[in-house]
Parts: sequence; structure tokens; C-alpha cells
Amino acid sequence: MVKIGDNVRFLNAVGGGVVTKIQKDLVFVADADGFETPVLAHEVVVINTVNQYNFPSADTPETEETVEANTETPVPTYEFDEREETAEGENLSVYLAFVPDDVKQIQTTKMACYLINGSNYYLNFNYLRGEKELELIENGRVEPQTKLWLEEVEKEELNDFSSVRFQAIAFKNGKAFDVKPVIDSQIAINSTKFYKLHSFSKNDYFDKEAWIVPLIENDGLQQQYHITEADLKQVMAQKQPLQTHSFRKAKELQIIEIDLHINQLLDTTAGMTNADMLQVQLNKFHEVMRENLKKKGQKIVFIHGKGEGILRKAIENELKTKYRSCYFQDASFQQYGFGATQITIR
Repeated sequence: MVKIGDNVRFLNAVGGGVVTKIQKDLVFVADADGFETPVLAHEVVVINTVNQYNFPSADTPETEETVEANTETPVPTYEFDEREETAEGENLSVYLAFVPDDVKQIQTTKMACYLINGSNYYLNFNYLRGEKELELIENGRVEPQTKLWLEEVEKEELNDFSSVRFQAIAFKNGKAFDVKPVIDSQIAINSTKFYKLHSFSKNDYFDKEAWIVPLIENDGLQQQYHITEADLKQVMAQKQPLQTHSFRKAKELQIIEIDLHINQLLDTTAGMTNADMLQVQLNKFHEVMRENLKKKGQKIVFIHGKGEGILRKAIENELKTKYRSCYFQDASFQQYGFGATQITIR
């Protein structure tokens, strides 16, 4: 049984760290740099357990690996930084996301269900399923600009998602804010879409393809309208066609990849200090950012390597101070390991 404070290693990837949070079958693992990675509990192995007082258990053998893990600096708990608020986030946008374990086996694979809060508000929420008799699946609080794992759905359970209800109250901590109406949204989900590949696409929230279902978007509830037989007869009698709305899909921008390793930027580093080389790398970073700041939705992957994390921390500092409107996250671990940052221009 994995507990908060345990030191773990990933089974299917390089790395590991300290467990900082547990949500059902999902554990959040922070590395030495303080970066959290959500991982299914069965995909980690405990190398050093802790007791209820967060001290190493007496029955855990001290190996060189556990001694090294014990020397890691304490991991800070998550706390939303108000400086990360965005203009778009002042409108409530909340989504359900369905992420298949293996999109290539769409007919049989399990789905992970997440709640995504794309706003600057905290949400106290209820998440329910059913039409007349509702079943409470999860309730709690989700922080601003983050996602929360709700449940893992087996193939046999997918039909239970024909009707989903979401209730929430939005607020901010310790500051004045625009009061939002209480959210009570019930949506109908076409369960056949779970079995269609085109339902799942690349997105800003996950490294995998996912189906993103709006619960509320830009302060407007997502309502499902059902045309009855009586409605249809009335329209036909009036000889007025049903109105339909078509939307042209925006042209998808290609992801830009920039390798910031110094040997990719310079032919030689003779006579240069580490500070000189870091400045060259940051100059390249700023050059690419300036070239693409007007391209809304553009994704840029900066490959910096893991190393000691100096370049990554410097890039994050620049993003938080000079490019606050841009969203950033770790790039796909499968493609880039743990050494790249993906930025989305907004």
C-alpha cells in the first residue's frame, strides 16, 4: 500500500521521487526538483516506506538507494499562485476528460476520467451519474488551472455515462472576486463515441489523446437539446427547416521543437563559463518566444535535458515573469523523457 511520504520508483519509466498526494488509484510523485508527475499506483514500486508520523518504517532495509532518497529535500504541497491567473480564466470553463489507457485498443481499453478546471476559481463540486436516480461518484474541491482524477472506467461501465450531472460553487481564497452563479449542469453523452477513434485527439491537458467534454465553457452551461416528435411536426407544419450551426475547424499548428543543448547552438564553447552558456540558451529561448507570441494555440517544445535542472528552472522563471499568459507543462515523457517543457501560446 503506497502512502504519502513514501519514496517510489517508476516501473515503466526512468525516475521516481516522493509521494505527495493520493487520489484513489492515482499517486502524485515529486522529483528532487519539486515537479509532480501523476502515475497509477500499480506503476510505481516503494523503495522506502514511512509510518504514520512520516518517519522511515523500522522494517524497511536501508540500502544505498533508500539512504539517497532520504536526503531529498522536502516537497512543498500544491498551492495555486495568483500570479498564474489568466484573463481567460476569469470565465468558468470546466471539462470532463476521458483518457484511454491504450487508444489503439479502443474497443476494449479502460478509460481514466478527469475533471479539468480551466478557470482562476476554486470549485467545490459534486459529480454524479444517472437520469432519475443519481449516483454520487465524487465530491470535493478542485484547485484553479488544474485537473483532478475522478475514476477509472471499465469497458462494461461506459454505458453508465449516458447522463452526467455536475454541480459546483466557484470562489477565490483571500481576495475579492466576481461572484459566479451556482453551477448545476446535466449533459447527455453519446456512449458510442467511446468506441470511435476520432473522438480522441491531442489536447493541452494530457500527453495522450483524450476526449474533452465541456461541462461549462466561458461561463455558459453546456445544454443538450432533444427534439421531440411534437417539435418535429410543428416545424414541418410551419415549413421552416431546423436550424443547424456549422463551425470551421481552425487550422492545426505544427508543434515547434527547439533543442537548447549548447552543442546544438554553438560550434564550440571554448573559453565560455557556465553562466555564458546559460545566457546563450536563454537568448535562443526568448528569440523563439518573440517570433511566436502572436500565434494563438501554437505549441513549442524546448528540449533542455534533465541534468541539474538549472536551465529548466531558468525557463520557468522567465515564463512566470515575462510570458504569464502562456501555459506550460512537462512535454511528453514518451517522446522526450523528463527533459523537455511544452509551452502553449495563449
